[in-house]
Amino acid sequence: MSLTVTTAAGTHVGLVRRRNEDAFYCGQALFAVADGLGGHVSGDIASNTAIDALRPYDKETAPADLLTALGRMVYAANQALREKVEAEPESAGMGTTLVAMLWAGSMVAFANIGDSRAYLLRDGDTDHGEAELIPLTEDHTYGNLVSDASTVPNLPPKMSRFLDGRVDGRSPDLNIRELADGDRFLLCSDGLSAVVPPHLIREALRSSPDPGDAVDRLVSLATDRGGPDNITVIVVDMHKG
Repeated sequence: MSLTVTTAAGTHVGLVRRRNEDAFYCGQALFAVADGLGGHVSGDIASNTAIDALRPYDKETAPADLLTALGRMVYAANQALREKVEAEPESAGMGTTLVAMLWAGSMVAFANIGDSRAYLLRDGDTDHGEAELIPLTEDHTYGNLVSDASTVPNLPPKMSRFLDGRVDGRSPDLNIRELADGDRFLLCSDGLSAVVPPHLIREALRSSPDPGDAVDRLVSLATDRGGPDNITVIVVDMHKG
């Protein structure tokens, strides 16, 4: 099956932060969002450094090599952070999340580390034939590592995995799936997912045929709820060519 892609992306500083520490890449085959960690030094430098390291990988890739390519991308992003800290010691301690999507032919693969997310909106996956919003990534927070986390008092909602140039514990989750005509993907920072409930994200994606309109609506939903963090959104539509 031959597919074509239509995309749109947007980022907003939000209504509380003074600077935007998110960065994104919206290319031909590669799409990615990085969220510099709040409270860490140089969060904006970390996210932009990671995204810049991914750009050379936006090229034709054999479907069988998608996961390998993504693994190399994340390694390259982490290595770029290491080199940045070595060159600029004052940036030591910076870190970033990363979620990336790479597609080839009828297959698409994802890498994520941290709490930036990827979703799929696909028609007909529910009993009523309505489009369903399917999470494709899991947040790397301590709460997701602890059994019955909701019963543990004072469990900090801290990141358990992220990129900061170090090696241990910085490996991403990787997954791959087959594409279908009409698939719509969303990549976003937690400036969207932490404040806008899934049913509203689903409705915005379902009711906005144009990717640009969907991006604008999602950003507005987050700012309408106070915009406490930077907001970055990429919408990717797949259609038969």
